[in-house]
Amino acid sequence: MIGIIMGSQSDLPVMQQAADFLKSLEIPYELTVVSAHRTPERMFEYAKSAKSRGLRAIIAGAGGAAHLPGMVASCTTLPVIGVPILSSNSIDGWDSVLSILQMPSGIPVATVALNGATNAGILAAKIIGASEPEISKKLEAYQQSLKEKVLHTIDEIKTLHPNEYDQ
Repeated sequence: MIGIIMGSQSDLPVMQQAADFLKSLEIPYELTVVSAHRTPERMFEYAKSAKSRGLRAIIAGAGGAAHLPGMVASCTTLPVIGVPILSSNSIDGWDSVLSILQMPSGIPVATVALNGATNAGILAAKIIGASEPEISKKLEAYQQSLKEKVLHTIDEIKTLHPNEYDQ
C-alpha cells in the first residue's frame, strides 16, 4: 500500500522509522533502494509502475542533492512524501531539506523534517486513512496514546515539582 524508497542503503536507519510506524498500524509497505543518480532507469520504472502495483503513496528519503523525491513525484500522480536525510557528504542537512522542499510549481512533494521518517509514515497513513476507516481508527488510537503519554509525564513531573495547576 505504501512504497518506501531511499537513495542508498546508508539511508536505511532513518527510513526504517517509517517502516516501523506502518508496521505498528499493520499497513502494508514495500521498502527498497532506488537511486535517482546511480539507477535512474530503476527510479523511472518504480515511479511509473507504483500505482498499477497498488501503492497509494510513496515515501522517498534522500541525502545530499536529494533528487529522488522530486524526480519520483514528476513520474507519478501518487502523493510523494520526501524525507531529507543528513548524509555524510551533507551541508548540515540543509542541502537535502532545500532540494526536497523547493520543488517547482506543478510537482509538489510533501516534506517532513530532517531525518523525520516517522512523520513521513504517519502522514502516509493519514493519506490512506482519509478513505480507509480502519486505518483512521488506528491513527486515532495512536494519537490518543500520545496524549496519554504526555499526561503521564505531567503527573510524574508534578510529583517531583508540586504545583496548583490541575487542567
